[in-house]
Amino acid sequence: MKTWRYAAGAAFLLAVLAAAMLLSAGYDAGEEALAVMEGCARQDGAVVFAPAGEPIAGMIFYPGGLVDHAAYAPLMQALSERGILCLLVNMPMDLAVLNVHAADGLAQRYPQIQRWLIGGHSLGGAMAAEHAADRAGEFEGLVLLGAYSAADLTAGGLRVLSLYGTEDGVLNREKYESSRANYPEAFEERVIEGGNHAQFGDYGAQKGDGIAKISGKEQTRRTADAIAAFAAASRQ
Repeated sequence: MKTWRYAAGAAFLLAVLAAAMLLSAGYDAGEEALAVMEGCARQDGAVVFAPAGEPIAGMIFYPGGLVDHAAYAPLMQALSERGILCLLVNMPMDLAVLNVHAADGLAQRYPQIQRWLIGGHSLGGAMAAEHAADRAGEFEGLVLLGAYSAADLTAGGLRVLSLYGTEDGVLNREKYESSRANYPEAFEERVIEGGNHAQFGDYGAQKGDGIAKISGKEQTRRTADAIAAFAAASRQ
């Protein structure tokens, strides 16, 4: 009986997600992002952005809901230029909720990298948090971009970095504030002055979002700098 209920619940969830896809065309990656993607290696459903030298850390990244994963290529490239090996996950139907544990097995392909972060944007950030909570001890840090965690992360020694823009009109601020109880003591918050929700990626304007007061390139630079500093600190 319990198995039947789980199956029915899963079928209902898939139906809701399918309806959402029909009602929304989603967000395609911009020309800059697509240009960055050219020539990138792919492995096990992830796009690899490798630094030129020895990586200071690795990071697995979950894209935002209904956003083409390629939209995050500029940010991943910026992070690789700062010494982080990035694995950008391609989610089914562009929805991380359909493959919360997509990160399983990816880090193990790079045994030379001892320190790993996991992160994501918006819905992808929430699902990355769920994965980190279920895989305690596998990651040193979690990076949330315009996102919050509904999972309890207070145990296990995980460090958390949260970034959002002052012009973000998509992030639910009430839920963001209430989620603070889910974070460990090692919680850092960085507010990007003038940034919005969509400019963490390259996919154009997003419905309900505020108008950014800085360029997408500038938001990418500030975001990459903050994550790189966070990754470097995790080595201490």
